[in-house]
Amino acid sequence: MSEGVSAGQGPDFAVAAALDLELEPVPSEQVVAGSPATGSAAFGEFGGHEYGVWAHTAGVSTDVEADEVFVVLSGAATVAFEDGTVVSLVPGTVGRLREGQRTVWTVTETLRKVYFS
Repeated sequence: MSEGVSAGQGPDFAVAAALDLELEPVPSEQVVAGSPATGSAAFGEFGGHEYGVWAHTAGVSTDVEADEVFVVLSGAATVAFEDGTVVSLVPGTVGRLREGQRTVWTVTETLRKVYFS
């Protein structure tokens, strides 16, 4: 299978790195610098939790997080937390965000991640 999501009676698969995501500008009140856009595609649910792919283009934006585990597929960014912690994100990074955390995402190369929330 080359692109897209297969869902139904059998196994569900997607080539997350190849999915065309519809990107929308980040709301202006969240933009710190640049003109970032985000997009996502939910694949389904597992144990009552959603899983899918999310992307953020170059730029800086703020967010209030949902409870989530993710794996970075491509791109480069940092995430700064209110407590002063700054985490670098590169392909292969596995991370955990907690609901309500306030973050600043500085994306230097379009970031794409698989999430489970």
